[in-house]
Amino acid sequence: MIDITQRIQAHMEHIRKVGSHCTTEETTKQALILPLLDILGFSAFDPTKVRAEHTSDFPGAKAGERVDYALFCNGVPVMFVEAKGFNQNLNNHCPQLSRYYNATPEVAVAAITNGREWRFFTDLENRNIMDSKPFLVVDFENPASDIAQQLMKFHHDQFQPEALRTLAEESIYLTAFKGAVAAILREPDLDFVKYIAGRASIQRTFTQRFLDSMQPLVKQALAQSISEVVASSFAAPHPTDTAEKEEVLVDIVTDAAIVDPANPKIITTAVERRVLEICQDLLSNEDLQGKDTESYFSVLFQGKNNRWILRFWGDKKRPSMQFGIPLTDAHRTEIARARMEMGAGESIFLDKPENLLRLAGLLGDALAYCKDDENFKRKTVD
Repeated sequence: MIDITQRIQAHMEHIRKVGSHCTTEETTKQALILPLLDILGFSAFDPTKVRAEHTSDFPGAKAGERVDYALFCNGVPVMFVEAKGFNQNLNNHCPQLSRYYNATPEVAVAAITNGREWRFFTDLENRNIMDSKPFLVVDFENPASDIAQQLMKFHHDQFQPEALRTLAEESIYLTAFKGAVAAILREPDLDFVKYIAGRASIQRTFTQRFLDSMQPLVKQALAQSISEVVASSFAAPHPTDTAEKEEVLVDIVTDAAIVDPANPKIITTAVERRVLEICQDLLSNEDLQGKDTESYFSVLFQGKNNRWILRFWGDKKRPSMQFGIPLTDAHRTEIARARMEMGAGESIFLDKPENLLRLAGLLGDALAYCKDDENFKRKTVD
């Protein structure tokens, strides 16, 4: 899994560097699509796994029409991939893909991609009829934090059609549940107010007038409870089952600011939480914790204030960050290669948290500095 994660990170960097040069569909295939298939265990040089320009009896298809790639496991086609040029909009090409999918019952998944975005489809609504909406979208330009885990499910050695259908079903349910919960968080209806009042053992008759008066209080209680739960999760160095549930809660209210109950001037934003999340992803298995102040947000090693890996200022006109080590010429070269701009002093503009992925090497150096006790010993004067 570590190797897959590293290869996918490298592939994202590759897309950033060469994507704009992929001006034709064929170039996009060779430079962006086939390399990802290879990462997923489907080598283009192995015809038992990948067959290009695959043809079959596709009812209604135009003469000579072929699917770009058919992926095979144990001699059976399991996924079709339709390729488009890097700058192509994928919205208009799904009917063509659905014709191939609908004609081949053994194929569990169909995907359409322009190299930078992958949309995955299956057949939840009607068996053997491709759904109109994808159950998963992987965007390499704006990647999710668990992109490697998402793609690993499509690896040749892990490919399980029914498991993917289950994933698709859960994804649809999760989206629906999140929408319902988000609606309640924004404006709890009276049925929900009545439910909460009952769970709170309020000894009152639940009249319409009473429920109406309780509605704004329940809304306030929801906001405060979520703030307290999320704020407490910053103290945990590693995710637990409870923390994972809290992360789902964070996802539901991704734009919600978390107010420190002890100091209302300390407000942790969704962007700041995302900065911490990316650091934890890049430096997995390390004890990293977030700490917010009135002035800036810090990512700390082992929760120690003097061992800060980076500080982030998100309330400026242009967000910026600074690493906890002096920048060397090599670091400045890395920043320039990542096409990121320097600000005053040794600050670096961070227009969006995902740009931090470009500076994985610098982040690793900052961690190594923080882990070295010699850097934090008091200097004695001879």
